[in-house]
Amino acid sequence: MSRSDDWLHAPHDPRDPNPWLALYLDASGPLADDVKCAWLADAACRSRQFLLPVVRPLARLAIVLIQLLKILMPNDLTSSRLLHGTIVWGMETFVRPEANWLILRHFHLGSQVLSFIGTNALPGQVLPSQPLHPADIDALKDDVFLQHDLNLFNFVINLNRALGGKHIVPPDKLDFSMIQQPAPRLADMPDRWTNFVDLQTAIELYTPIYQLFLTDNDFWRATNSLQLDEVIGIYAATLLKRQDYLVFLNNKHPLVPLTTLRAGFRLVLHGLSTEMLHALLSRAKALDLPQPPACS
Repeated sequence: MSRSDDWLHAPHDPRDPNPWLALYLDASGPLADDVKCAWLADAACRSRQFLLPVVRPLARLAIVLIQLLKILMPNDLTSSRLLHGTIVWGMETFVRPEANWLILRHFHLGSQVLSFIGTNALPGQVLPSQPLHPADIDALKDDVFLQHDLNLFNFVINLNRALGGKHIVPPDKLDFSMIQQPAPRLADMPDRWTNFVDLQTAIELYTPIYQLFLTDNDFWRATNSLQLDEVIGIYAATLLKRQDYLVFLNNKHPLVPLTTLRAGFRLVLHGLSTEMLHALLSRAKALDLPQPPACS
């Protein structure tokens, strides 16, 4: 199932309830319907049920072995070009359309969230930035995965230096102009018979590849960037004056970095947190827009 109509008309057997139907009908989270449909369709697929339990322990073993290799050869196998080319080939050839769409969306959403925080935390100032808006999967070859990690750390450093040790103060009027739905469409994602691998399995497979073709320092920085979900969430919640929104964050706590073994799972949580935060900002933008005059 990947459309709302499929979920709404799905049969319900009280003796054997569908857990994915329950999650779709649950309205406690802010995700837009098309995103929730894609996320649940990907999570409910057979690849995640049968392939992920096999791939995950093997991928984590590979991380340990590559870490040992990096002690002897810390920079000998590094190649960002080969890394991104391999990931793009895998996405186009093996990854499900819903997973590819969610991955592609992630870079757009991340750039919009950082722009929202920077614009409203420092009115009238422009922080140095390198926003990522890949139009399609092939555009990811331009070091997009690596640049995404760099953007997070650079943003936190530049923002707090500009704040000069002060806390963020919400402006009288928030600017939501950068918050919008990304251009990439689910219908444009590769959908051949070979595209069967779900999001979580794909990320578990890519994590040791990411580690292999990056320097040890780059890989550790990339995994530690996941700890910044809490930080970015606090910035946004402060501007929105809604600290309760932090309940949707999952990668806690920023001052207690975790090992790289669970990086794949935490990366999925990072993607979901970004979707949740963008959905909350989209909801706040809709409420902030002036209402059309009532018909007389």
